[in-house]
Amino acid sequence: MSPTPLSLEYLIRPSSVESGKKPAIFMFHGYGSNEEDLFSFASELPEEPLVISVRAPYHLDPFGYAWYAINFDATHGKWNDVEQASESREKIVAFIDEAIEAYDIDPKNITLLGFSQGSILSYAVALSYPEKVKNVVALSGYIDEKIIKQGYVNNDFNHLHIYASHGQVDQVIPLEWAQRTPDFLKELSIDITYEEFPIGHGVSQQNFYSFRKWLVEHL
Repeated sequence: MSPTPLSLEYLIRPSSVESGKKPAIFMFHGYGSNEEDLFSFASELPEEPLVISVRAPYHLDPFGYAWYAINFDATHGKWNDVEQASESREKIVAFIDEAIEAYDIDPKNITLLGFSQGSILSYAVALSYPEKVKNVVALSGYIDEKIIKQGYVNNDFNHLHIYASHGQVDQVIPLEWAQRTPDFLKELSIDITYEEFPIGHGVSQQNFYSFRKWLVEHL
């Protein structure tokens, strides 16, 4: 099916649901990648949800994209552009609303699936706007409080479910950053499944099968 023009570029895989509102999985790629990356999983995911793989708004040469800049300098080392990240959070929320309208998506059955920087943004969207998200699959990411809307601790997270996984030898995002996630989410009474795999910064076959099984149970 050819995509309806919306505020962000994306790829789409149709839902097997023929009438009525459809569940949807929104995919968010990592820094320097594009919408084709995670979309390679789409054919292996459950057939009921519409799958929409979104391209980040900031272009990186030669052909990649980012949700926000990662800067390096001698004084501060590596640091994230929090303003850009917060803007991307809002762009994602607006895009989801547009897609709900365009594709007759069930607003109560939305899953965010992110890798690395896309995972960080998925956390930020879900914790800022939990009423818009049912599930999060966060692969090789971590929670960055600086890009979550202020006052998020007062949100109602009763219906939010999160699956998080990380590589035990990840050299891009330290394992200990991800290991803080379960306690952080339990403090907010959020249902969390956390797993580690003997891999680097990526998704192994075992990891894929595990989060797919979780998805089938939570869609």
